[in-house]
Amino acid sequence: MTDQKETNLLPDDPETTGHSWDGIQEFNNPLPRWWLWCFYISIVWGVIYTIAYPAWPMISGATPGLLGYSSRALVAEDIAHYDALNADLRTQITEVELTAVTRDNMPELYNFAIQGGAATFATWCSQCHGRGANGVQAAGYPSLLDDDWLWGGSVEEIEATIAHGIRTEDDPDTHWSEMTAFEGFLSDEEIGQVVNYVRRISDQEADATLAAAGENVFLDNCAACHGDDAMGDRVLGAPNLTDRIWLFGGSAAAIEEIVRNSRFGVMPAWSGRLSDAEVRATAIYVHSLGGGE
Repeated sequence: MTDQKETNLLPDDPETTGHSWDGIQEFNNPLPRWWLWCFYISIVWGVIYTIAYPAWPMISGATPGLLGYSSRALVAEDIAHYDALNADLRTQITEVELTAVTRDNMPELYNFAIQGGAATFATWCSQCHGRGANGVQAAGYPSLLDDDWLWGGSVEEIEATIAHGIRTEDDPDTHWSEMTAFEGFLSDEEIGQVVNYVRRISDQEADATLAAAGENVFLDNCAACHGDDAMGDRVLGAPNLTDRIWLFGGSAAAIEEIVRNSRFGVMPAWSGRLSDAEVRATAIYVHSLGGGE
């Protein structure tokens, strides 16, 4: 024997579906006619859409659709359209002296270079130099906002660096420098002395006795590239060691690591990957950020 609760249906209530739960039954009301027509129309529209437009995935692509619509083709048309509009500016920027492209002297071309250079930088350069060009947290990725440049910060020198890269083996015009790894050439005592000397001349805490002895070690082994005054040499790509701007860190441990094992960072050469107009626009943009000379 089962326990079935009574329902509260009235004589005029519509037919039920027969489902009952805890005395509650479901009316078998038909859907509104307008709703059904909208539903059927949406089905017909969906079928027509899949026939007219790209829709069904295939092995190597999708069905093209009878209308031949392609979002890629529309994007390509837009790109071609704006390339045609900017063709004169792109040609002009490859022919003029970069120093002449200023806000006051050539405002239209300057604006084109800044906008185009910023887009190119965000696409290809920000991964290493940061979105704001202030470097990234990891050591070895320089900020482009300060005035410390290994190979010069004029707009022409920046262009050369972008075009030919740094220590890029497949570009004969690349910037190239290589610091000697002094592990095995200098004793541990001498390395400790020169590390303290470098920290002293960069106005950091250092052992005075070791730093005094380290000056001779520096002059004998390091001055040929960094200069007797340790101000660096841009022809050689040797950094200034007195300004407290460090690519790989200025702590005693970081400097000792560099002295012992050297560093050999690489920047890609963008000539050939980017057009001449893009390279030059990026140089103008980087120079405008405030660190250019």
